[in-house]
Amino acid sequence: MKQILVATHNQGKLAEFASMLAPFGVTVIGAQARSLPEPDETASSFAGNAQLKAAAAAKAANMPALADDSGISIAALDNGPGIFSARYAAGDYPQAFARIIAAAAQKDDWRARFTCALCLAQPDGTTATYIGHADGLIAKTPSGANGFGYDPIFMPLGYAKTYAELGAEVKDKISHRAKAFEQLAANFK
Repeated sequence: MKQILVATHNQGKLAEFASMLAPFGVTVIGAQARSLPEPDETASSFAGNAQLKAAAAAKAANMPALADDSGISIAALDNGPGIFSARYAAGDYPQAFARIIAAAAQKDDWRARFTCALCLAQPDGTTATYIGHADGLIAKTPSGANGFGYDPIFMPLGYAKTYAELGAEVKDKISHRAKAFEQLAANFK
């Protein structure tokens, strides 16, 4: 595989995939470049949603497609928002951060887990799915200018900085997406 369609319109995710796949000589094409719509995420799990997106993209573009579904599960929110992470923020991450921090403070429970499901789909409909997790804590205040989404409030275990403070070089080695990608990488060797 020298080219792969990444079934996302999120430029942050597209950049992460481009960085992770570059050492294998694989270039990425984003869903926007092919004018592909985002399918409805109707599955009840990260893996199911990743499979929906990857299969739809592979079929539409007639080429291998990679999709992820990822999100944050927060103990103080009864492990929500989970698969509803993007909808929970509704484009207003500062407001979502405030709600999360308030809930964690009220319950004095700062535990969180990022999950990433990666699905590689072929045009013939076959799929393979890989799951990665990163456990950590919610920061008491958002911090850092790198990253996207919930990165400014997630501190992975073993670090005193958020994903957004650690930057791409570190995050791309320790994140939930990196852990799922390690499993996927065997397909590109």
